[in-house]
Amino acid sequence: MTLFTPTASWVMDEHRMFADAASRVYADELVPNIEKWNEQGRVDRAFWKVAGDQGLMGGSVPEEYGGAGGGMGFDAITIYEQGAVGDSGWGYSIQSIVLHYLLAYASEEQKQRWVPGLVSGERVAAIAMTEPGTGSDLQSVKTTAEKDGNHYRINGSKTFITNGQTADLIVVVAKTDKNAGAKGVSLIVMESEGTEGFRRGRNLKKLGMKANDTSELFFEDVKVPQTNLLGDEEGQGFYQLMRQLPWERLAIALTAQGCIDFALKETIAYVQERKAFGQRVMDFQNTRFKLAEMKTKAEVLRAFVNDCIARAEDGTLDAATASMAKYWGSQTQNEVMHECLQLFGGYGFMMEYPIARLYADARVQMIYGGTNEIMKELIARSIDV
Repeated sequence: MTLFTPTASWVMDEHRMFADAASRVYADELVPNIEKWNEQGRVDRAFWKVAGDQGLMGGSVPEEYGGAGGGMGFDAITIYEQGAVGDSGWGYSIQSIVLHYLLAYASEEQKQRWVPGLVSGERVAAIAMTEPGTGSDLQSVKTTAEKDGNHYRINGSKTFITNGQTADLIVVVAKTDKNAGAKGVSLIVMESEGTEGFRRGRNLKKLGMKANDTSELFFEDVKVPQTNLLGDEEGQGFYQLMRQLPWERLAIALTAQGCIDFALKETIAYVQERKAFGQRVMDFQNTRFKLAEMKTKAEVLRAFVNDCIARAEDGTLDAATASMAKYWGSQTQNEVMHECLQLFGGYGFMMEYPIARLYADARVQMIYGGTNEIMKELIARSIDV
């Protein structure tokens, strides 16, 4: 299966070539390691470098920062093709999100300092938003960044941070003005190596996405240069987050599409071979109807996702549309995984079959990036005007 629809306006020959190349890299370098990485709770750093060497992380990054100078479609392909080989563990989508924060808001000096290392895979990025008492309500973060000479002194804690165990470049969401609500939020980039007062907590044990290191982070009087502030002035963080969240939410829908396509392929192959009551499971009307339903859902989602990619390419992807993609994509993903696992019968409950892992991995897609309940509220606001 492919990400592209026949009428997708954004797709060019170079996108198809890039998709073929990404698929080969994943087949050769990622798929053989999925089980090992799930067991160890993280993806090897060596794979980040392989991905960088093969150009998987720089498709939408300007050439002056080590990228290929293309559009957002290349990032979309990298995310989709990962799901299409049945993986949710490698944390590239976060790398892409941070890259676009930097490209949008960093100074030229900051871009030159940080972007090339993320493109090459020499550095891994994370964005520290969620706190133990603050999830989707980002304006209520408690982590503070107070001026101390020419530095900020950061105090607070974060949790559920993707790439948290491996990241060496972390965008921290912090309050530079505790009394200003959303207008007091700023984004500050912290380089973790050798930074006193910064500590990683445990690699959290999760229901799914076990290869994706997800961590607690602690900041105790962590000194970061004021020159690491993203943007021209303090207090722009909430606006910056809102401007970039549509891409994060589309990325979740792209992962959903890739995983759906992989699950359908695996399930179709299984029911064509599995026998019950003297015939193939594929030959039962219930099986055929279930597959017809799932295939239809996959194609409806694909058409919408391609439309969203086209909007991301031309800069018109709005918050409500991205929220629809995230909500509908993750909801559809969970519905499809449920039905696919059922068609595997008892074997679907066994972890040696990928569908069991895909089923577990899918559940968080309805939670992170803003819960689906929050997505519905954002969509509703666009209606009630």
